[in-house]
Amino acid sequence: MTYSSSVAASKSGYARRGQNAVSFVAVSRTLGPVSNTIILIVLACLIGLLYLTQVTKTNSYGYTINSLQQQQSELKDQKANLEVSSARLQSLERVANSDAAKGLVSVAPTGSISQ
Repeated sequence: MTYSSSVAASKSGYARRGQNAVSFVAVSRTLGPVSNTIILIVLACLIGLLYLTQVTKTNSYGYTINSLQQQQSELKDQKANLEVSSARLQSLERVANSDAAKGLVSVAPTGSISQ
């Protein structure tokens, strides 16, 4: 074996007899700084959109609760007014039918005062 053939055979780049001529090298690929920055910006935007949708849902529920509370206060006021009206109407009837009212004598006016 000559010097040139021994040097050529010792190099791993050349295929020897009975070996494949194609070699596969595992190359690990990593993302560069620009790709990492873009991915982080996209993720931040997605998280922001998720936050906004949740806040919007909460606000819409808040409007519904507020309108229901307002309706409840209006109904409470209406109930209080109806209770007062009912008591007023029942009191006139009770006074007219009471024993003390039946024992009263009606008085006609005898005269008027003039100045």
